[in-house]
Formats: sequence, C-alpha cells, structure tokens
Amino acid sequence: MTDRHQTLAFGLFIAFVVVTLVITTWVGRHRRGSAEEFYVGGRLFSPMENGFAIAGDYLSAASFLGVAGLIALFGYDGLLYGVGFLVAWLVVLFLVAELVRNCGRFTLADVIAARMSERPVRIAAGTSSVTVSVLYLVAQMVGAGSLVALLLGRTGAAAQAWTVVGVGALMVIYVSLGGMRATTWIQIVKAVLMLGGTVALTVLVLVRFHGDFDRLLVAAAERSGHGRAFLAPGLKYGGDWTARLDFISLGLALVLGTAGLPHILARFYTVPTARAARRSTVWAIGLIGGFYLMTIVLGFGAAAIVGPAELRSSNAAGNTAVPLLALDLGGGPDSTGGTVLFAVVAAVAFATILAVVAGITLASSASVAHDLYATLRRGRGEPRSEVAVARVAAVGIGVVAIALGLLARDLNVAFLVGLAFAVAASANLPVLLYSLFWRGFTTRGAVWAVYGGLVPALVLVALSPVLSGSPGSLFPDVDFQYFPLQNPGIVSIPLGFLAGWLGTVTSDEVPDEAKYAETEVRSLTGAGAV
Repeated sequence: MTDRHQTLAFGLFIAFVVVTLVITTWVGRHRRGSAEEFYVGGRLFSPMENGFAIAGDYLSAASFLGVAGLIALFGYDGLLYGVGFLVAWLVVLFLVAELVRNCGRFTLADVIAARMSERPVRIAAGTSSVTVSVLYLVAQMVGAGSLVALLLGRTGAAAQAWTVVGVGALMVIYVSLGGMRATTWIQIVKAVLMLGGTVALTVLVLVRFHGDFDRLLVAAAERSGHGRAFLAPGLKYGGDWTARLDFISLGLALVLGTAGLPHILARFYTVPTARAARRSTVWAIGLIGGFYLMTIVLGFGAAAIVGPAELRSSNAAGNTAVPLLALDLGGGPDSTGGTVLFAVVAAVAFATILAVVAGITLASSASVAHDLYATLRRGRGEPRSEVAVARVAAVGIGVVAIALGLLARDLNVAFLVGLAFAVAASANLPVLLYSLFWRGFTTRGAVWAVYGGLVPALVLVALSPVLSGSPGSLFPDVDFQYFPLQNPGIVSIPLGFLAGWLGTVTSDEVPDEAKYAETEVRSLTGAGAV
C-alpha cells in the first residue's frame, strides 16, 4: 500500500473519531445523570433509529472484512457464515425482542430475577454477561490491531499494541461521557457509513460485469482455480467428520448466540414499547440482510477481479478482500479513485470496531453496576450511584480487554467471535428461554443453567486447538489439546439446557405460580412494563 493510501485512510479515520467525540461531548453535556438515561438513553429512540443502531452494533469488522474474504477464497462455503449471522435474527424476532422488552429494565438479569430469588440469579447472569462481553471485546481489539497491519501497512508489534490501547481508550471515553445515547448515535453513523460504502462497491462490481450476476459467478469460479467446485458445498467444510462437526458447532453458536448477546438485548430497552422493539428488529433484519446479500457480490467480485492468489499473498485469511477490491474498482493502486475507495474502506473498518466496542462496553458495565454491585451491596449501607459505578466499571473492563487483546493479538479473530457466541448460546439463552416459557422453572435451575453452560464452554475452549497443539494456537509450543473442535457449541449448548432442567427437577423450591402468571401476562401484553 502506498503512503498516499495510508495518509488518506488515516485522515478519514481521524475525521470519524473527531465527529464521534463531538457527539459524545454534546450528549454528555445534555444528560440528566439518571440510570435510565445512562443505560438505555431514556427509552426515546424510534424503531428506525434503533434498527440502524442494532445493525451498527451487530455488523462488526468480521462481517465487513471477514465474510467477503471467506466467500472470495471458498465460494459457496463462505456464504454459510452470512447465513448463520442472519438466520439468528429470526430467533430474536420471534422469541426474544418483545418479551425481553416487556419483562426487563436494563439487563438480561432483570428478566430472570422477576420470578426467581434475586441475589443468586443476578450474580450468575451478571457474571455470564460480563464474560461474553469481554470475549467479544477481545475479538474486536485483536481485529483493531490486525487492521493496522492489513490496511495501514504498520506491521510491527508496537504499532498493533498502540492501536489496541487507543481503541480501548476511545471506547471508555464514549461510554463514560455519553452513555447509551451517544453510543447509539455513534452506531447509527457507523451503520450509515458501512451500508453506504457497501452499496457503492456492490454497484461498481455489478457495473463491471454489466449487471450479469451469472457472468460474475462464472468468472469467479474460473479464476478461483477450483472450477465448478467453487460454487458447490464442501470446499472448506467438506473434509473429515471433525471439520463437519466443527462447522455444525459453529452454526449452532451463531444462530442461537445472538439472542443471548448482552449488548444486543440491551438495545431492546432503548425504545418505549414492545411494539417498537419488534419494529426495531424488523428494521435490523432488513438492514443486516441487505448487507449480507451485498457481501455475496463483494466476495465473488473479489474472487473474479482480484483473484484468490493475490488475496492470499496479502492475507492468508482473506481479510483484505474488500480493500483490495476497492483499490481495483477505483482504478488501481496509482489512481486517485483507487486511493479514495481504499481509504474509505479502511476508515469504515476502523469506525466499525469503535462503534461495536462502545456498545459492548456499555452493556458489560451495566451488568457490573446493576447486577453485581447493586446486588452485593444491598443491605450494607448506602451504595454509590449505579451510574458512577458503571463508569468506573467501563474503565476496568477496558483495561482487561486491552490486556487480553494484547495477549491474543496473534489469534484468529473468528475463533474469538465464535467463542463469544458459543458462550452466549450456552449460558444466557437457556436461562432466558426457561424463564420466559417454563412455568416450573426454579432459582436453582436458573443458576445451574447459567453455570452449566458457561463453565463447560470455557473449559472445552481451554482444551481445544484454539489454545494449544497447533501452529495457530495461542500457545503453539505446548499441547494440552483434548477436545478436537475449535468451537464448543455442539456440546456446551445442550449442557446449558440440560443443567437448567436438572437443577429445576432436583430443587425443593416450589415454583411461584403467581409470579409466573404475572411474568407471562407482562411479557405478552406489556402490562406493568417499565
């Protein structure tokens, strides 16, 4: 990449940072300081605004860069990631969005604690939410460090480390000063930038092939070196049974994990009613679905125009597919158009990371303050303001995420994202669905469901190729790999549901029929909702 590309990309990124800091400062000056203002922005966002914010929160750099790269390298099999990410929203729409909005106030634990013994349930759900959030944050931090090498040409470890620190510092500033309102507007701006850039690139690809998508597919297959196999299943996941099980495990984690992600659930509390939450989800599905449809064009376009050989020489995982495609579509490395398009893609990729980490940090700090701190301090004198604790928690979580991001900067980001989804599906989804739909569910069942999914997921990852036993592991020189799959979802998700059932049937607690009836009416009608 030339110095001109790097300078322009960096300039656009700085412009985005300045704009978002202005938004954060302005919102911070007009905030009322209440918990409702800080956690959920006063519940004042419209369904369209919240839908754009959800899209901005959900579409990470892995979606923008990684999915198109997988399609460019593996054809049909690369599509499966996009399908998993999108289908997950049907679970959210039909089972979660409205019910969670009616039953909760700020966090996942609010929904569960409505009919259970509050202290153990809040501690368990808060611990799980913070764990998922930190894992997701680490993935974004690693992605931030990698983007410096991929897009700005700074390959040194020091440059990547300072990038991780810089992103961590910015996310703490966004959350501490602006709360949910500033975070939401940052996510809306980022979603508009990402969708606008993706539309522009998609149109340019289709123009290159005169609007003939069949011609695009044929050209991609011919240049891939795999022929028609490039357009058929099995190029990446058609190996041995371990590879196939790993893909099934990843698919389960992606489809079921979204409904358990704390920063996604928190977005449903930012609108005034359950109807608005449902309409927000419909907006989000439309935006996210349109985005993944366009990544199909971008992925096959990169394969046809840039070529897999050049993509792999730039980055073996294909993460530079979209920037290299933009460079070519704009006229090549030495052209003004190529420089501008490349710089826009680089800036949008950085903006994506900043917006996503802000939402995750806010959700995790809310869990620390509202679920853990408030519960543990209850009955021990006057506690500090929840909002003050949440701001301190944002700093602490930022420090932890920075440290882990520096430690794991050589790991594949897809592993970390898949792990976060797997833990969310294993620990958060079972307890959420049981609380909403099982009349006989008890406190012991809720606690067991959380820990019964959380602990196995973390242990299996510790014993998997992610940590040891292979060249791409965190500790490649040692081998304590006893679990062959890279994603634990196929084992840990059923264990979470099983543990919740087992804890309930072995409990001496008599389920509170009145509380369940109240929760059921509230979840379905909104009567008594905050």
